[in-house]
Amino acid sequence: MEIAVLGGGNGAYAAAVDLSDQGHQVRLWRRSAAAFGELQQTRTLTLLDQAGERPVTLAAVTADIGEAVTGAALVVIAGPAFAQCDIAKAMAPVMRDGQVVFLPPGTFGSYVMASALRNAGCAADVTFAETGTLPYLTRKHGELVVAITRRATRLPTGMFPARNDAAARSVISGAYPSIEPSEDALSGALMNAGPIIHPPLIIMNAGPIEHFEHWDIHNEGTQHSIRRVTDQLDGERVAIREALGYGAPHFPLADHYNPDGAEWMYGRKAHSQLVDSGEWREDLNLREHRYMREDVALGLAFLASAGRFANVATPVASGLLALGGAICGEDFNRSGRTLERLGLEAYSRKQLTDVLQNGL
Repeated sequence: MEIAVLGGGNGAYAAAVDLSDQGHQVRLWRRSAAAFGELQQTRTLTLLDQAGERPVTLAAVTADIGEAVTGAALVVIAGPAFAQCDIAKAMAPVMRDGQVVFLPPGTFGSYVMASALRNAGCAADVTFAETGTLPYLTRKHGELVVAITRRATRLPTGMFPARNDAAARSVISGAYPSIEPSEDALSGALMNAGPIIHPPLIIMNAGPIEHFEHWDIHNEGTQHSIRRVTDQLDGERVAIREALGYGAPHFPLADHYNPDGAEWMYGRKAHSQLVDSGEWREDLNLREHRYMREDVALGLAFLASAGRFANVATPVASGLLALGGAICGEDFNRSGRTLERLGLEAYSRKQLTDVLQNGL
Protein backbone atom coordinates (compact mmCIF):
# COMPACT_ATOMS: atom_id res chain seq x y z
CA MET A 1 0.00 0.00 0.00
CA GLU A 2 1.15 3.57 -0.64
CA ILE A 3 1.24 5.34 2.72
CA ALA A 4 2.18 8.90 3.67
CA VAL A 5 3.45 9.46 7.22
CA LEU A 6 3.44 13.09 8.32
CA GLY A 7 5.53 14.28 11.25
CA GLY A 8 9.02 14.30 12.70
CA GLY A 9 8.51 12.93 16.20
CA ASN A 10 8.71 9.54 17.86
CA GLY A 11 5.36 8.31 16.58
CA ALA A 12 5.88 9.40 12.98
CA TYR A 13 9.30 7.79 12.71
CA ALA A 14 7.99 4.61 14.34
CA ALA A 15 5.10 4.45 11.87
CA ALA A 16 7.41 5.09 8.91
CA VAL A 17 9.95 2.44 9.84
CA ASP A 18 7.42 -0.15 11.02
CA LEU A 19 5.12 0.13 8.00
CA SER A 20 8.11 0.08 5.65
CA ASP A 21 9.37 -3.03 7.43
CA GLN A 22 5.99 -4.64 6.70
CA GLY A 23 6.50 -4.00 2.99
CA HIS A 24 4.42 -0.85 2.45
CA GLN A 25 5.65 2.00 0.26
CA VAL A 26 6.06 4.75 2.84
CA ARG A 27 6.79 8.40 2.14
CA LEU A 28 7.81 10.31 5.27
CA TRP A 29 7.17 14.07 5.37
CA ARG A 30 8.28 16.74 7.78
CA ARG A 31 8.27 20.50 7.38
CA SER A 32 12.02 21.02 7.06
CA ALA A 33 14.20 19.00 4.70
CA ALA A 34 17.24 19.97 6.75
CA ALA A 35 15.68 18.34 9.82
CA PHE A 36 16.02 14.93 8.16
CA GLY A 37 19.81 15.18 8.33
CA GLU A 38 21.50 12.05 6.99
CA LEU A 39 18.13 10.38 6.42
CA GLN A 40 17.51 12.70 3.47
CA GLN A 41 20.31 10.95 1.55
CA THR A 42 20.09 7.38 2.83
CA ARG A 43 16.32 7.05 3.42
CA THR A 44 17.33 4.34 5.89
CA LEU A 45 16.36 4.06 9.55
CA THR A 46 17.47 1.45 12.06
CA LEU A 47 14.57 -0.37 13.72
CA LEU A 48 15.19 -1.74 17.20
CA ASP A 49 12.45 -4.00 18.57
CA GLN A 50 11.92 -7.43 20.12
CA ALA A 51 13.07 -9.08 16.88
CA GLY A 52 16.44 -7.34 17.08
CA GLU A 53 18.11 -4.52 15.17
CA ARG A 54 17.87 -4.04 11.40
CA PRO A 55 18.07 -1.34 8.72
CA VAL A 56 14.83 -0.37 6.96
CA THR A 57 14.72 1.81 3.84
CA LEU A 58 11.78 4.16 3.23
CA ALA A 59 10.33 4.79 -0.23
CA ALA A 60 10.85 8.56 0.15
CA VAL A 61 11.63 11.30 2.64
CA THR A 62 10.44 14.74 1.63
CA ALA A 63 9.53 18.22 2.78
CA ASP A 64 7.02 18.48 -0.08
CA ILE A 65 3.64 17.48 1.35
CA GLY A 66 2.21 17.05 -2.14
CA GLU A 67 4.87 14.47 -2.98
CA ALA A 68 4.11 12.61 0.24
CA VAL A 69 0.31 12.61 0.07
CA THR A 70 -0.49 12.35 -3.65
CA GLY A 71 -1.59 8.81 -4.44
CA ALA A 72 -1.43 7.59 -0.84
CA ALA A 73 -4.36 5.41 0.15
CA LEU A 74 -3.56 6.06 3.82
CA VAL A 75 -2.16 9.21 5.43
CA VAL A 76 -0.87 8.64 8.97
CA ILE A 77 -0.53 11.82 11.03
CA ALA A 78 1.26 11.03 14.25
CA GLY A 79 2.12 14.66 14.92
CA PRO A 80 0.73 16.79 17.75
CA ALA A 81 -2.91 17.85 17.68
CA PHE A 82 -1.94 21.53 17.75
CA ALA A 83 -0.36 21.09 14.28
CA GLN A 84 -3.47 19.57 12.68
CA CYS A 85 -4.97 22.75 11.23
CA ASP A 86 -1.75 23.81 9.51
CA ILE A 87 -1.22 20.32 8.10
CA ALA A 88 -4.81 20.19 6.81
CA LYS A 89 -4.38 23.51 5.01
CA ALA A 90 -1.15 22.29 3.43
CA MET A 91 -2.79 19.02 2.31
CA ALA A 92 -5.95 20.62 0.95
CA PRO A 93 -4.82 21.13 -2.68
CA VAL A 94 -3.76 17.50 -3.16
CA MET A 95 -6.36 15.45 -1.25
CA ARG A 96 -8.66 13.28 -3.37
CA ASP A 97 -11.82 11.20 -2.90
CA GLY A 98 -11.33 7.96 -1.02
CA GLN A 99 -8.17 8.85 0.85
CA VAL A 100 -8.09 8.00 4.56
CA VAL A 101 -6.34 10.09 7.21
CA PHE A 102 -5.45 8.20 10.39
CA LEU A 103 -4.99 10.22 13.59
CA PRO A 104 -3.48 8.08 16.37
CA PRO A 105 -4.81 9.71 18.53
CA GLY A 106 -6.70 12.76 17.34
CA THR A 107 -8.25 14.83 20.18
CA PHE A 108 -11.27 15.26 17.84
CA GLY A 109 -8.85 16.32 15.15
CA SER A 110 -11.04 14.52 12.62
CA TYR A 111 -13.63 17.30 12.84
CA VAL A 112 -10.96 20.00 13.12
CA MET A 113 -9.07 18.82 10.04
CA ALA A 114 -12.20 18.15 7.98
CA SER A 115 -13.33 21.72 8.71
CA ALA A 116 -9.90 23.09 7.80
CA LEU A 117 -9.91 21.16 4.50
CA ARG A 118 -13.35 22.48 3.64
CA ASN A 119 -12.41 26.04 4.57
CA ALA A 120 -9.33 25.73 2.33
CA GLY A 121 -11.57 24.85 -0.62
CA CYS A 122 -11.07 21.06 -0.64
CA ALA A 123 -14.32 19.24 -1.50
CA ALA A 124 -12.80 15.73 -1.65
CA ASP A 125 -14.60 12.92 0.19
CA VAL A 126 -11.82 12.22 2.68
CA THR A 127 -12.35 10.03 5.74
CA PHE A 128 -10.64 10.83 9.03
CA ALA A 129 -10.11 8.15 11.65
CA GLU A 130 -9.43 8.63 15.36
CA THR A 131 -8.04 6.01 17.68
CA GLY A 132 -7.26 5.81 21.38
CA THR A 133 -3.49 5.83 21.35
CA LEU A 134 -0.37 5.75 19.24
CA PRO A 135 0.11 2.26 17.73
CA TYR A 136 3.54 2.10 19.39
CA LEU A 137 5.32 2.56 22.67
CA THR A 138 8.36 4.13 21.07
CA ARG A 139 11.26 6.55 21.35
CA LYS A 140 13.84 7.75 18.85
CA HIS A 141 17.53 7.34 19.62
CA GLY A 142 18.86 10.33 17.75
CA GLU A 143 17.49 10.84 14.24
CA LEU A 144 18.29 7.46 12.67
CA VAL A 145 17.39 4.79 15.25
CA VAL A 146 13.83 4.03 16.32
CA ALA A 147 13.18 1.81 19.35
CA ILE A 148 9.71 0.21 19.46
CA THR A 149 9.10 -1.27 22.89
CA ARG A 150 5.56 -2.47 22.20
CA ARG A 151 2.96 -2.42 19.42
CA ALA A 152 -0.72 -1.86 20.11
CA THR A 153 -2.89 -4.96 20.04
CA ARG A 154 -6.28 -3.22 20.22
CA LEU A 155 -6.99 0.18 18.64
CA PRO A 156 -10.61 1.36 19.02
CA THR A 157 -11.13 3.60 15.99
CA GLY A 158 -14.01 5.86 14.93
CA MET A 159 -14.49 7.42 11.49
CA PHE A 160 -15.53 10.87 10.30
CA PRO A 161 -17.86 10.78 8.54
CA ALA A 162 -19.11 7.48 9.96
CA ARG A 163 -20.94 6.70 6.70
CA ASN A 164 -17.51 5.83 5.25
CA ASP A 165 -16.67 3.42 8.07
CA ALA A 166 -16.50 0.16 6.10
CA ALA A 167 -14.33 1.46 3.26
CA ALA A 168 -11.99 3.37 5.56
CA ARG A 169 -11.66 0.47 7.98
CA SER A 170 -10.62 -1.76 5.10
CA VAL A 171 -7.81 0.65 4.19
CA ILE A 172 -6.52 1.16 7.73
CA SER A 173 -6.61 -2.53 8.62
CA GLY A 174 -4.18 -3.15 5.78
CA ALA A 175 -1.61 -1.29 7.86
CA TYR A 176 -2.99 -1.70 11.37
CA PRO A 177 -5.03 -4.92 11.65
CA SER A 178 -5.49 -4.30 15.39
CA ILE A 179 -8.12 -1.56 14.84
CA GLU A 180 -11.54 -2.21 16.37
CA PRO A 181 -14.90 -0.55 15.68
CA SER A 182 -15.88 2.60 17.56
CA GLU A 183 -19.21 4.21 16.77
CA ASP A 184 -17.94 7.46 15.26
CA ALA A 185 -15.13 9.99 15.53
CA LEU A 186 -16.38 11.48 18.81
CA SER A 187 -16.45 8.00 20.31
CA GLY A 188 -12.91 7.52 19.02
CA ALA A 189 -11.84 10.86 20.47
CA LEU A 190 -13.26 9.86 23.85
CA MET A 191 -11.01 6.78 23.80
CA ASN A 192 -7.90 9.00 23.78
CA ALA A 193 -5.70 7.79 26.64
CA GLY A 194 -3.24 10.70 26.51
CA PRO A 195 -5.40 13.24 28.41
CA ILE A 196 -6.04 10.60 31.08
CA ILE A 197 -2.60 9.15 31.71
CA HIS A 198 -0.31 12.15 31.19
CA PRO A 199 -1.87 15.17 32.99
CA PRO A 200 -1.85 13.62 36.49
CA LEU A 201 1.68 12.32 35.91
CA ILE A 202 3.20 15.64 34.87
CA ILE A 203 1.22 17.97 37.11
CA MET A 204 1.46 15.88 40.28
CA ASN A 205 5.16 15.25 39.56
CA ALA A 206 5.92 18.88 38.70
CA GLY A 207 8.41 19.28 41.57
CA PRO A 208 10.70 16.33 40.78
CA ILE A 209 10.35 16.93 37.02
CA GLU A 210 11.77 20.42 37.44
CA HIS A 211 14.30 19.44 40.11
CA PHE A 212 15.97 16.37 38.61
CA GLU A 213 17.80 16.26 35.30
CA HIS A 214 15.76 13.21 34.22
CA TRP A 215 12.59 11.77 35.72
CA ASP A 216 10.58 8.71 34.69
CA ILE A 217 6.93 9.61 35.22
CA HIS A 218 5.92 6.00 34.50
CA ASN A 219 8.27 4.49 37.08
CA GLU A 220 8.89 6.41 40.29
CA GLY A 221 6.36 9.02 39.11
CA THR A 222 3.43 6.59 39.18
CA GLN A 223 2.49 6.31 42.84
CA HIS A 224 -0.73 5.13 44.48
CA SER A 225 -2.08 8.63 45.10
CA ILE A 226 -1.52 9.57 41.46
CA ARG A 227 -3.14 6.34 40.28
CA ARG A 228 -6.23 7.14 42.34
CA VAL A 229 -6.50 10.52 40.61
CA THR A 230 -6.04 8.85 37.22
CA ASP A 231 -8.84 6.39 37.99
CA GLN A 232 -11.22 9.19 38.93
CA LEU A 233 -10.29 11.17 35.83
CA ASP A 234 -10.88 8.12 33.66
CA GLY A 235 -14.20 7.58 35.43
CA GLU A 236 -15.25 11.02 34.19
CA ARG A 237 -14.32 10.04 30.63
CA VAL A 238 -16.33 6.81 30.82
CA ALA A 239 -19.31 8.64 32.35
CA ILE A 240 -19.29 11.08 29.42
CA ARG A 241 -19.19 8.21 26.92
CA GLU A 242 -22.13 6.52 28.62
CA ALA A 243 -24.13 9.75 28.84
CA LEU A 244 -23.63 10.26 25.10
CA GLY A 245 -24.88 6.74 24.38
CA TYR A 246 -21.57 5.09 23.50
CA GLY A 247 -21.29 1.47 24.51
CA ALA A 248 -18.60 -0.74 25.99
CA PRO A 249 -15.79 -1.54 25.77
CA HIS A 250 -14.62 1.80 27.15
CA PHE A 251 -11.00 0.66 27.57
CA PRO A 252 -10.57 1.87 31.19
CA LEU A 253 -6.98 2.89 31.82
CA ALA A 254 -6.89 0.72 34.95
CA ASP A 255 -6.56 -2.28 32.63
CA HIS A 256 -3.25 -0.86 31.37
CA TYR A 257 -1.85 -1.04 34.89
CA ASN A 258 -3.49 -4.32 35.92
CA PRO A 259 -1.51 -7.26 34.45
CA ASP A 260 -4.42 -9.60 35.07
CA GLY A 261 -7.23 -7.34 33.86
CA ALA A 262 -8.93 -7.10 30.50
CA GLU A 263 -6.59 -6.65 27.54
CA TRP A 264 -5.94 -2.93 27.07
CA MET A 265 -4.73 -1.18 23.90
CA TYR A 266 -1.11 -2.31 24.30
CA GLY A 267 -2.02 -5.75 25.59
CA ARG A 268 -1.37 -7.13 29.06
CA LYS A 269 1.71 -6.24 31.12
CA ALA A 270 2.58 -3.36 28.79
CA HIS A 271 3.14 -0.96 31.69
CA SER A 272 5.80 -3.22 33.19
CA GLN A 273 7.54 -3.51 29.84
CA LEU A 274 7.39 0.28 29.39
CA VAL A 275 9.00 0.86 32.80
CA ASP A 276 11.63 -1.85 32.31
CA SER A 277 12.71 -0.35 28.97
CA GLY A 278 13.97 2.85 30.64
CA GLU A 279 13.05 4.77 27.46
CA TRP A 280 10.85 7.26 29.32
CA ARG A 281 13.47 8.64 31.74
CA GLU A 282 13.36 12.08 30.17
CA ASP A 283 14.00 15.76 30.62
CA LEU A 284 10.51 17.30 30.44
CA ASN A 285 9.94 21.02 29.95
CA LEU A 286 6.54 21.40 31.57
CA ARG A 287 5.59 24.54 29.66
CA GLU A 288 6.49 23.20 26.23
CA HIS A 289 6.20 19.40 26.27
CA ARG A 290 3.51 17.68 24.21
CA TYR A 291 2.01 16.19 27.38
CA MET A 292 1.12 19.73 28.45
CA ARG A 293 0.44 21.39 25.09
CA GLU A 294 -1.58 18.51 23.66
CA ASP A 295 -2.89 16.31 26.47
CA VAL A 296 -3.70 19.07 28.96
CA ALA A 297 -4.27 22.24 26.92
CA LEU A 298 -6.23 20.49 24.16
CA GLY A 299 -7.17 17.06 25.48
CA LEU A 300 -8.44 17.96 28.94
CA ALA A 301 -10.11 21.10 27.60
CA PHE A 302 -11.95 18.94 25.09
CA LEU A 303 -12.90 16.35 27.72
CA ALA A 304 -14.27 19.00 30.08
CA SER A 305 -16.28 20.57 27.24
CA ALA A 306 -17.69 17.17 26.31
CA GLY A 307 -18.72 16.85 29.95
CA ARG A 308 -20.58 20.16 29.75
CA PHE A 309 -22.29 19.00 26.54
CA ALA A 310 -23.31 15.68 28.14
CA ASN A 311 -24.23 17.25 31.51
CA VAL A 312 -21.57 15.19 33.28
CA ALA A 313 -19.50 16.81 36.04
CA THR A 314 -15.73 16.74 35.45
CA PRO A 315 -14.15 18.12 38.64
CA VAL A 316 -10.85 16.23 38.24
CA ALA A 317 -10.45 17.10 34.55
CA SER A 318 -11.35 20.73 35.23
CA GLY A 319 -9.01 20.94 38.24
CA LEU A 320 -6.03 19.50 36.35
CA LEU A 321 -6.83 21.78 33.42
CA ALA A 322 -6.74 24.81 35.73
CA LEU A 323 -3.47 23.70 37.32
CA GLY A 324 -1.86 23.11 33.93
CA GLY A 325 -2.97 26.56 32.84
CA ALA A 326 -1.50 28.06 36.00
CA ILE A 327 1.85 26.38 35.30
CA CYS A 328 1.85 27.83 31.78
CA GLY A 329 0.31 31.17 32.67
CA GLU A 330 -2.69 30.62 30.38
CA ASP A 331 -6.41 29.96 30.64
CA PHE A 332 -6.74 26.66 28.82
CA ASN A 333 -10.53 26.88 29.03
CA ARG A 334 -10.29 29.84 26.67
CA SER A 335 -7.38 28.75 24.48
CA GLY A 336 -7.92 24.98 24.41
CA ARG A 337 -9.89 22.77 22.05
CA THR A 338 -13.50 22.79 23.21
CA LEU A 339 -16.86 22.08 21.64
CA GLU A 340 -17.69 25.73 22.27
CA ARG A 341 -14.69 26.94 20.27
CA LEU A 342 -15.60 24.49 17.50
CA GLY A 343 -19.12 25.96 17.35
CA LEU A 344 -20.81 22.73 18.42
CA GLU A 345 -22.01 23.55 21.92
CA ALA A 346 -25.51 24.60 20.75
CA TYR A 347 -26.10 21.40 18.78
CA SER A 348 -28.58 18.87 20.04
CA ARG A 349 -27.31 15.31 20.45
CA LYS A 350 -29.31 14.41 17.34
CA GLN A 351 -27.77 17.25 15.31
CA LEU A 352 -24.26 16.29 16.40
CA THR A 353 -24.93 12.64 15.54
CA ASP A 354 -26.03 13.68 12.06
CA VAL A 355 -22.79 15.65 11.52
CA LEU A 356 -20.70 12.75 12.82
CA GLN A 357 -22.51 10.33 10.51
CA ASN A 358 -22.68 12.39 7.32
CA GLY A 359 -19.87 14.91 7.61
CA LEU A 360 -19.84 18.63 6.96
